[in-house]
Amino acid sequence: MATTLNCRRTTKRDLRRAGDLSTDDVEVIFELASVFKAARERGEPSAALRGKALALIFEKPSLRTRSTFELGMVQLGGHAVYLAPQEIGLGRRETPRDIARNIERWFDLVAARTFLQATIDELADHCRLPVINALSDEEHPCQALADYLTLREHFGSGEGRRLTYLGDGNNICHSLITLGARLGHHLTVCTPRGYEPRPDIVRTAQADLKRSGGSLHWTDDPAAAVARAEVIYTDVWTSMGQEAEQEARRRVFEPYQVNAALVAKAPRGALIMHDLPARRGEEITDEILDGPHCLAFDQAENRLHAQKGVLAFLSGLA
Repeated sequence: MATTLNCRRTTKRDLRRAGDLSTDDVEVIFELASVFKAARERGEPSAALRGKALALIFEKPSLRTRSTFELGMVQLGGHAVYLAPQEIGLGRRETPRDIARNIERWFDLVAARTFLQATIDELADHCRLPVINALSDEEHPCQALADYLTLREHFGSGEGRRLTYLGDGNNICHSLITLGARLGHHLTVCTPRGYEPRPDIVRTAQADLKRSGGSLHWTDDPAAAVARAEVIYTDVWTSMGQEAEQEARRRVFEPYQVNAALVAKAPRGALIMHDLPARRGEEITDEILDGPHCLAFDQAENRLHAQKGVLAFLSGLA
C-alpha cells in the first residue's frame, strides 16, 4: 500500500535558517519523517511527491546531503537533478537571481549547499519555489533536524535533554542552538575563547528558552561542560573554506577532543553525536566514534527521513 498525504498549503515557505521553523513546524516535520521512515521499513512505497522535481544546487562536495536528498525524492515518488558547480557557475557564470528565475520554471523545490548564507537568501528572494538551506557558512538546519529526530527516537521525548556541544561555534552549532532552544533542551556550548557562536543566535535562543523552559550556557572548560551531559556532540574543527587555518585551529582545539578521558567525566552512558564527516584522531577518537554509545550513523540515516519530512512540509503536504 502506498503512503499518500493531502496538500493543505499553497503559500511558499523556505528553510533558510533553523529559526524559520516554529516549534509546531518542527513537530510536523518529525511526524512526517517518522511516518515516512516507518513506511520505508515496512517496504511500503510513497507517492507523496509524485511528479515533483527537486533542484540540487551545490557549491561544496557532499556525501550525506546529496545522497539523502536524491534518495528522499525518489522514495517519495519524485525526482532530483544535481547541478554541480562547474555546470552552473553560481555567482560567476550566472547570478543567483537569474538561476532562481530559470529553475522556478522547471522545478518544484530547491535545495542549495553554498559557501555563503547570502547566496541562499538571494536564491530564495528571487525564486517562487521553496528553497532549502542544505548547508551554508551560517547554518545547517537539515542536520539539526536529523539530530533532534535521532534524540527523540532514543529518549522517546523531544524535550529537556542535556546536550553539550564541544568545538567551533560554527554553522552546526548555530542550528543546534536555535532548534534546541525551541524544543526546550538544556544546552551547553563549550568553545575556546574567540570561537563562540554568534551573539545574535544566542540572543534569539535566550528569548525562545524563556518560552520553552530550556537553558543555554557557555564555557571554555570541557570537563565542566560534560559533567552533567546526557549527550556530547562534536564537529570538525576546520570547516570547508577554512583550510588555511587548519594547523592553528588544531592547536587551539586540541583540549576539546572527545576521547575516552573526557567521556569518563560525563555521566555513565552519555550518548555521543557527530554530524560527519569526522577527522578521526582530531575532534574525536576512533574508540569513541566506533563505540556503542555513538549515534553518528543513526544521525546520518535520519538525514534521509528528516529531509523527506522537510520536502513534504514545504510542499504543503501537512
